Amino acid sequence: MDNNNQNYTIEKESRIKNLNLLKSRGINPYPNLYKPEDTSINVKNKFINNGEKEFKTNIAGRIMLLRDFGKAIFATLKDFDGNIQIYARKDMLGEEKFEIFKLINVGDIIGVKGNVFKTHKGEITVLVEEFTILSKSINPLPEKWHGLTDVELRYRQRYLDLIINDNVKINFVMRFKIISLIRNFLQQKGFIEVETPMMHHIPGGAAARPFITHHNALDIDLYLRIAPELYLKRLIVGGFDKIFELNRNFRNEGIDTKHNPEFTMLELYQAYADYNDMMLLFEELMNYLAFEIKGSNKFEYQGEILDFSNWEKIKYVDALKKFANIDIENIKNRNDAFNLAKNHGIQKVEEYMNKWEIINLFFEEYVEKKLIKPTIIYEYPTELSPLAKNVANNLEFVERFEPYVYGRELANAFSELNDPFIQSERFLAQAQKKVKGDDEAMYMDEDYINALEYGMPPTGGMGIGIDRLVMIFINTNSIRDTILFPTLKTR
Repeated sequence: MDNNNQNYTIEKESRIKNLNLLKSRGINPYPNLYKPEDTSINVKNKFINNGEKEFKTNIAGRIMLLRDFGKAIFATLKDFDGNIQIYARKDMLGEEKFEIFKLINVGDIIGVKGNVFKTHKGEITVLVEEFTILSKSINPLPEKWHGLTDVELRYRQRYLDLIINDNVKINFVMRFKIISLIRNFLQQKGFIEVETPMMHHIPGGAAARPFITHHNALDIDLYLRIAPELYLKRLIVGGFDKIFELNRNFRNEGIDTKHNPEFTMLELYQAYADYNDMMLLFEELMNYLAFEIKGSNKFEYQGEILDFSNWEKIKYVDALKKFANIDIENIKNRNDAFNLAKNHGIQKVEEYMNKWEIINLFFEEYVEKKLIKPTIIYEYPTELSPLAKNVANNLEFVERFEPYVYGRELANAFSELNDPFIQSERFLAQAQKKVKGDDEAMYMDEDYINALEYGMPPTGGMGIGIDRLVMIFINTNSIRDTILFPTLKTR
């Protein structure tokens, strides 16, 4: 056993001893109820705003630091709002209660009642007149001067990460604020929030490998949702004009700094709109969030200054030419694309891939990482966009755009395909790809086709990755820093 593990074991045994001493004195270390009446930040503000006039308070929180001076103990108490110093004196509490206070360890949660004052060193402090142990911490916290620096441990034990690293809590509060702001923005625009199923008979709405589960009572396999798109568009058919869903999606794919198998998406649909309307809505939303979160539409991310008021717009084929020096005019068929990929050492070409899917490998490899400043790529190839409507008088491209920041796709939007006959042909083409080995190809959804046959108005739709959006606003390069409990390999 190394020294760290040995020290940890000794400390834990000491804490269990203190727990048993409390019980032997008839004290329940895990009482049912305690109601604090104030918070650390409110106490400090009240004290300052009242001209530093002393008053009584009742607060609760976790002990983060203890300094024992024999007949007096100073401690730092941490609640959701922040920290405040507390001060326990033997002559104030009496010998018996002071001895109980000395059984408190760093990490314990306690309630404190007492007088608020300022020490000679100028620190606002609560003099402990009464205290209640609310939860005994058996596991020692990491040493304050070392903190919790093991990144994997931080993700596995997020509860410990939140206790030790204050900025982590701040980041997640920011995430929830962003989601709240998005809701407010869309509701002000007349959008209605809806809910659609998370278990699907047919996985649809995106090209992705699904997770499969089984419903015992019905004795059928179901799929965890990879996207809510087809259900949301059914609602447009049914007469809803503006809808959105903040949803959890599940895709059975790899894990890296940009991907987690379970993630959060915003999907919205607007009748009598197209991808140009979605583009304007997207830019307005990004500007709104930037001002609300950062106070300006220009802010720093990973050493770059981003301007959310200025999105460069470039066509898909022009981006390939500009950033990868690939001229589409020279690629006539799949064989040309395959040879180009081979010459550039791209290994991921599969038998089922068509010309544009092979070309898109170049886009992912050579173009995406160069899209640092806010950029909107638009007019994607039809063969990459089974659910999007074609550009007028051009069957090779669709009215679709994707915004990128710092090499990461933030959203996907397009004019929705509402022709049931073309949509059926697109589904059949996807089914053929699945036969050839593409396990991410879309399934034929006959009920969705049936819905389209009742008539869906011209519609614009957009999906925004919430986790990736939060990455930008909290200035991190890993999606795991935006998800409270990211998916990890089991130990």
